[in-house]
Amino acid sequence: MILIHRLRGEEMFLNADLIESIQASPDTIITTVEGRKIVVAESPEEVVDRIKMYRASILAAAEELRNQTEGSVIVFPVSDDDD
Repeated sequence: MILIHRLRGEEMFLNADLIESIQASPDTIITTVEGRKIVVAESPEEVVDRIKMYRASILAAAEELRNQTEGSVIVFPVSDDDD
């Protein structure tokens, strides 16, 4: 999720994976995969930078988790139901 602001300043968290396009005309308009249009205060470049930071934070967290569990045995529960 990325933090963006509507034109009146209200904060909004948006799932970055649902963004289809970002355009400036002159306000920044984010179009989601469902076709919803959201006008935001940030520039398209700011939105893209926030998406990059969000995705980089996921990769960093995954790497940290991998380092914490390196050499450990991870046990996944197995269901007793064989049907």
